[in-house]
Amino acid sequence: MSALLAAARQESEELRAELEETNRGVVALYAELDGQAEQLKRATELKSRFLAYMSHEFRTPVNAIRSIARLLSDRVDGPLTSEQAKQVDFIQSMATEFAEMVDDLLDLAKIEAGRVEISPAWFEMVDLFSALRGMFKSVLINPGVTLVFEEPVDLPKLYTDDRKLSQILRNFIANALKFTTHGEVRVSARRQDDQTIRFSVLDTGIGIEPKFHAAVFNDFSQVDSPVQKRLRGTGLGLSLSKQLAEILGGRVELDSELGKGSTFSVILPLHVSPVAEQESA
Repeated sequence: MSALLAAARQESEELRAELEETNRGVVALYAELDGQAEQLKRATELKSRFLAYMSHEFRTPVNAIRSIARLLSDRVDGPLTSEQAKQVDFIQSMATEFAEMVDDLLDLAKIEAGRVEISPAWFEMVDLFSALRGMFKSVLINPGVTLVFEEPVDLPKLYTDDRKLSQILRNFIANALKFTTHGEVRVSARRQDDQTIRFSVLDTGIGIEPKFHAAVFNDFSQVDSPVQKRLRGTGLGLSLSKQLAEILGGRVELDSELGKGSTFSVILPLHVSPVAEQESA
């Protein structure tokens, strides 16, 4: 009997020792995970700060290049030969592309750092569409493509951040114009239900295969196509649009088929929620 009791006590001691060793291992693992989480947090903060700093630093020289190119294009210092005019146009185009890249990187840094603020206000759909129409009037250089803004009908005023909504739609429209060689790009706004509104940008462009639908909203994502290879970009526009939509309490959707065009949509609440406002503060 005493032998059995001694064996049981020995087994109990061994089990306790194993449990203590396991607990020490778990504590050490949690400490390591906490350390890695802190390192990841610091790395993310450093990346965001770097992107924001470099984006600001890049803006000064790129704006100078654009201003000088504009002066040359306007023939302020005299006429240009046809070849010089082509070169100046190329400089303007590249500088504009660089400026857009800088803006995308700065917006990405702000979102990752949680520094995006919402400034909601009441506004009319007609005013928003009118402003967008004016923005794109000067960039419609392809006579084979028509940009159409449908007249909003029976839509109430919206209470949200019109600048961020405008940025989302600008990205959708610019993307549609880039990949549409003929036909039209049509922008519309319709009530989704009593609480939400759907803004859609439909194009007659190259379309996107279903397997790429989710990926196009990822950072730096670009669809593998012959047209895509000819047209450069950061691959950030759609990702930023998705994140901005979520900040405003909404979501983005894509309906597309290869060779049959695409429809990019953003569905937003008629009134931005108080929670979204507080989170952005």
